[in-house]
Amino acid sequence: MSGAKGARGRRFEGALDPTAAALNASVEFDRRLLPHDVAGSIAHAEMLAAQGIISVADAAAIRDGLRKVEARLASGELTWDDALEDVHMNVEARLIDEIGDAGRRLHTARSRNDQVALDLRLYALAQAEAIIVAIDALRGALVTQAKSHVDTLLPGYTHLQRAQPVRLAHHLLAYDAMLSRDRGRVADAAHRTDESPLGSGALAATPHRIDRERVAQQLGFSEVTRNSLDAVGDRDFAIELVSACALVQVHLSRLGEELVLWTSQEFGFAKVGEAYCSGSSLMPQKMNPDLAELVRGKAGRVVGDWVALVTIVKGLPLAYNKDLQETQEPLYDAVETVLACLEVARGMVASLQFDRDRMSAAIAKGHLVATEVADYLVTKGVPFREAHDVAGHLVRVAGSRELGSLALDELRAAHPAFADDVRDWLDPARAIDRRDVVGGPARERVLAEIARIEAELG
Repeated sequence: MSGAKGARGRRFEGALDPTAAALNASVEFDRRLLPHDVAGSIAHAEMLAAQGIISVADAAAIRDGLRKVEARLASGELTWDDALEDVHMNVEARLIDEIGDAGRRLHTARSRNDQVALDLRLYALAQAEAIIVAIDALRGALVTQAKSHVDTLLPGYTHLQRAQPVRLAHHLLAYDAMLSRDRGRVADAAHRTDESPLGSGALAATPHRIDRERVAQQLGFSEVTRNSLDAVGDRDFAIELVSACALVQVHLSRLGEELVLWTSQEFGFAKVGEAYCSGSSLMPQKMNPDLAELVRGKAGRVVGDWVALVTIVKGLPLAYNKDLQETQEPLYDAVETVLACLEVARGMVASLQFDRDRMSAAIAKGHLVATEVADYLVTKGVPFREAHDVAGHLVRVAGSRELGSLALDELRAAHPAFADDVRDWLDPARAIDRRDVVGGPARERVLAEIARIEAELG
């Protein structure tokens, strides 16, 4: 091959030890940066020509050559060479093979340090956008299910014990609230990624009269970085994005856990589509919620990616250090894991079939209207703590019976403030609709929230 010999050149007499070379190479994973590396290089070459640093003809040859190299590498026509260490040297060497000396001028006024920083930012921005799209798709599936189950009631839980009745739609929209915050965090991480580091050189910029702003604008960046030392050694943008991904995955894990519970025979509240279940190698009757379990389990992986990133960066001196190569795999892994889990979660939510009767039966056991008894007494002027004590006493009196089955005389024996109108307070649907506050489960509030989310999603 007539191209460059990695980054070592004639400064070194011999090759790296084979084991060291394998450890040093990153092309196995950083080939993901190919489209971003080519886009950045084209913008850089065109800027160099505009500034009179290279000829317009060389810039055109570089642009056309890079596009050919990208297509041939992406298709497999050209193979990736581990000896060239990374995506950047693979592209540059193949470009030189393609167009000759003009390709050797591409690297003028830049270093692999600011080049990889640029490529990683472009990658992070593209993936942040993809994650936001995937989050919104899952939110859309949740809203669709919520619209179908505004009038489906189920127990709300605390400590995994039946607590108060709620609408299934309200329960599902709790996950939309989590995902909406996740969306904001991903967008916020992208905001701080939106600075072009190209032009920072290895650490101390370049003596050539480049136009950093032109390159940034061509690549879609809003700003350029303001300190060359920081720009080449900064991976905060990756850490922030992976941090946001970790919380996305934690929320997906919570959803996965509830699907595992709800699809169990003990709960029996829902069924997940067969496309998201698997059988047992031994027990033919089994239909296991394996994908929900995997989504739940992937949280440990993505949180681990975040821990790896912050640990790698901790204590690094300025500016670039080879340790930073190790930040790439956790970034790729976190992003790709979250994107896959968001898509699987969307499919699972869309496939859910709910057992309204089973949920309704669950409301009928467990004294879920005990809080209503206390709130009823408060409307009669009884202090809440006293009312709470009376309601607890009545739960004990009722035993295996439900509070709604107690006779008025039994209620009055606990407190004289009870009257005939207490019956309306012991109906679960009416109990829910009395909670008519912003963020509450009342029917009109849930419908308004569905409309608000649909408008937000467009």
